Amino acid sequence: MTTPPPIAVGFGYDVHPFAVDRRLVLGGVEIPCDMGLLGHSDADVLIHALCDALLGAAGLPDIGHFYPSGDPRWKDADSRVLLRDVASRLRELGWLVANVDCAVVAERPRIYPHVATMKERLAADMGVDPARVGIKATTNEKLGFIGRGEGIAAMATALLYRSVAHPTT
Repeated sequence: MTTPPPIAVGFGYDVHPFAVDRRLVLGGVEIPCDMGLLGHSDADVLIHALCDALLGAAGLPDIGHFYPSGDPRWKDADSRVLLRDVASRLRELGWLVANVDCAVVAERPRIYPHVATMKERLAADMGVDPARVGIKATTNEKLGFIGRGEGIAAMATALLYRSVAHPTT
């Protein structure tokens, strides 16, 4: 058996449709909007994609494995709680977050005014400096379900590195 590499990369993707009578939460920030996203938890598509990227980099199962949508404990859950738990799992395995880079794809609402606050919250939840968190927003140029304003998607990549103090297995 070979020694695992000291770095690992993961990718995550999530998508949720819009729904009436829901809050819109992206990157741990409630954003004023006439609709929110449909999901079992708060449907924070950005955090869900980020969790999958982090979990994937560590070779762990996806977010649905740890926080299944059929489990009533996660009904309307704050996704920041999930992110903090994922970060804790990584630290227990000796992984630290080098950086993450995320993209939100939405026709509405405008994301840019909220990016700084999102970066601060995500960084705090992962225990890293906000400079290690990249967040971009783009539209789908009116194409597909996102272009028609039916939902929001997010993608994330994560780079992890091994803690020097943690023994590799």
